[in-house]
Amino acid sequence: MRIHTISLALLIIALVSCTNTNSKTESKAHSSKVSGVKSGSAEEKATLIHVGDMAPDFTVQMLNGSSYTLSNLKGKVVLVNFWATWCPPCMQEFQAIPTEIVERFKGEEFILLPISRGETAEVVSKKMDTLSKQGISFPVGLDLDKSIYTQYATSYIPRNFLIDQNGKVVYTSVGYSKEEFAELTTLITQLLK
Repeated sequence: MRIHTISLALLIIALVSCTNTNSKTESKAHSSKVSGVKSGSAEEKATLIHVGDMAPDFTVQMLNGSSYTLSNLKGKVVLVNFWATWCPPCMQEFQAIPTEIVERFKGEEFILLPISRGETAEVVSKKMDTLSKQGISFPVGLDLDKSIYTQYATSYIPRNFLIDQNGKVVYTSVGYSKEEFAELTTLITQLLK
């Protein structure tokens, strides 16, 4: 009896696993929409802009004094990354950005907009000075009052919103994992073809 119960349990697990895998594969095969945010999760509930939505326009002041307006970047692939100096997963992601994003897509029709959420220029500047000593150096933006961030989400960082050449969000992610970051860079490469 015990062997039959174990066999039945294994069969049910196998069927559930196949169903979940097939659903994910089918949805990816029938749609170019991809998202690293799990359906029904707290992260998804805190996400205001989803894959398929048009990205809300904003102007971000960069730490170096320049600024970017999202609507002026049509025709380019744009990665909007929300982060904070105190966020360990954000710093893990920052370790990968110089080689996996900045160098890899240099000279392409691509713009990286890493935007610090709710921090002063002084705090961000100190952190970027420290990071530059570790070889991590790229322009960052400031969202002092979170007015840009709150158009996209209510909580959780790091957050990525990949925006295609027409201003449509084609990928979102929350947190950092090497696998999701690799998926993101693959999608950027595909969009730039």
